[in-house]
Amino acid sequence: MAKVFTISVPPDLSRKHRERTSDPRYVDGQKMLVEAMKYLAKADPVSNRGAIELLSEHVRTRFRMTDSPLS
Repeated sequence: MAKVFTISVPPDLSRKHRERTSDPRYVDGQKMLVEAMKYLAKADPVSNRGAIELLSEHVRTRFRMTDSPLS
């Protein structure tokens, strides 16, 4: 069995942290997904249910929860 050695490194507190800003492209994309869901719901909510659920998942999370490399 191999031994693992770790070397701890203290954090550099003098480094400046940059502010988090939202990406306007991400916000625009979310708005577009919401508009697509509205359109699908108006057109035929019963037959478009799967598509609406998929788009809803994109809106709720940054990545789809159903994405899997195994499927």
